[in-house]
Amino acid sequence: MTHAPADLRYPIGRFKAVMPVTHELRGAAIDAIDGLPPRMRDAVAGLNESQLDTPYRPEGWTVRQVVHHVVDSHMNAYIRMKLALTEDTPTIKPYDEKAWATLADMKLPIEVSLGLIDGIHTRWVAVISALSADQFSRSFIHPELGAEMTLDQLLQHYAWHSHHHLAHITELRRRERW
Repeated sequence: MTHAPADLRYPIGRFKAVMPVTHELRGAAIDAIDGLPPRMRDAVAGLNESQLDTPYRPEGWTVRQVVHHVVDSHMNAYIRMKLALTEDTPTIKPYDEKAWATLADMKLPIEVSLGLIDGIHTRWVAVISALSADQFSRSFIHPELGAEMTLDQLLQHYAWHSHHHLAHITELRRRERW
């Protein structure tokens, strides 16, 4: 019996929101976001420059680009959350993550982005941990999706996003026996 090759783009599967959100689910998502900085550091620990510049899949980003992308994405998510908390259903500005991944900062040492992940996640967790259950229903408009997204949905998505990109790195390390 042969198995179809796993989809290396989605090593943990595609994102699926769980509704309604329970207190436990929300807590697990906060824990995932809170735990990303040390898990990301562990995932890249000991990698040399050649390994950091290895794509996690054919035609995919390098490990270095994945680390830098996480910062780009999570900075945007953090700002979107703050906009939703301080404005009435704002329309957010999407960004072209593929184009951002081609910019010069993607070649910087990963320590630059690991430090940013530490700082952003410390601030992000401080805000989300202080929210009331009602505040998680606040929302913003995502023009690319053509829909409103609640902070509960954002939180679940970025908990998944944290696991998703960690798995890109850890699965590459497993396959390559690094």
